[in-house]
Amino acid sequence: MQKVFDDIGIAVPKVLLPKAGTDFTKWAVVACDQYTSQPEYWEAVDSLTANAPSTGKLILPEVWLEKPDVGTRIEKINLTMRDYLDKGVFADARDAFILVDRKTSHVPSRKGLMVAMDLEHYEYSKGTQALCRATEGTVIERLPPRIRIRENASLELPHIMVLIDDPDHTVIEPLFKEKLEVAYDFTLMQNSGSIRGWYIDKAEHVERVGNALAGLSSREHYEEKYDVSGGGVLLYAVGDGNHSLASAKAHWENVKKTLSPFETAEHPARFALVELVNVHDEGLIFEPIHRVLFGVDASHLTTSMKRFYQSEGSQVKLDRLADATHVAAEVRSRQSRHTHVFAQVSEDGAFIIEVENPSRTLEAATLQAFLDEFMADMPKHA
Repeated sequence: MQKVFDDIGIAVPKVLLPKAGTDFTKWAVVACDQYTSQPEYWEAVDSLTANAPSTGKLILPEVWLEKPDVGTRIEKINLTMRDYLDKGVFADARDAFILVDRKTSHVPSRKGLMVAMDLEHYEYSKGTQALCRATEGTVIERLPPRIRIRENASLELPHIMVLIDDPDHTVIEPLFKEKLEVAYDFTLMQNSGSIRGWYIDKAEHVERVGNALAGLSSREHYEEKYDVSGGGVLLYAVGDGNHSLASAKAHWENVKKTLSPFETAEHPARFALVELVNVHDEGLIFEPIHRVLFGVDASHLTTSMKRFYQSEGSQVKLDRLADATHVAAEVRSRQSRHTHVFAQVSEDGAFIIEVENPSRTLEAATLQAFLDEFMADMPKHA
């Protein structure tokens, strides 16, 4: 690694890109966890890239995870990685962040920054206080095949998006004002849009990124912003590719057991390539994920919800709405810094639930914590 920022858990990665003349449209493919119910998509990828170097030959699409030949596929991936290195598919490696601008059919621009994440600062276990944390449950059973690829991999190319909360646009956005060297600019296959990338390797630009992230991670800034005290600072939230990052972490923990303390400092397995994206980027669109419960008594649900949050020291207000048509607008109008608001809609009507002084930072976490306990207790009420 050219530069490691120990306090903010990232490093400048050593980046390998295909040499000039490579068909980048065939080189780049979508994340391995996409089109899991559409094997024909990945069959089309195989056909398009049959006679060209491609990352499609270096990843294991999840659509094939349960196939009996998964072991053979993994072995072929590892062999192809070594073959690409031996045959000069890549240009010389560069120590650099990569600034990214992605265009899709949904948004004209989504900006990001490719960095190396220090896995010593990442945890996926529930309740962790690490600097980088998972935002969804990790299915441990999905990790072994990914770990098996990493165990003998010569290259790393995960699809991982890590979110930062930067409303003042201090980390990524200022880089677009600089005169930078283009790393790539091409159209993505199968109507996936286009992507541009620039090298961020000048010392002044690298240091600026580090300083901006350090500002976001200062305890004073964190506690004031989120109105919390104590606990670990959350700087990075895994937005996509959680299982890829969890696999990297599990592999690193296995490798670390074989190393001396001196060897662990900059061992390649300690780092994973991720894309930092600002949650305030206009190209990052969040769609609501509704929770649907079946076979549940609605009145019992609301009573249990109120009891649960009150037991945690929160105040709870339930309001019945005369009309459920504008539930979303009503929820938004009641949101505030110290109140989490969500709606419950059933055959009994629509309710707005306001949880004042919640014990969790995110509304989704406030709701899910109750639902997890409620569903675990369901047999007792069935």
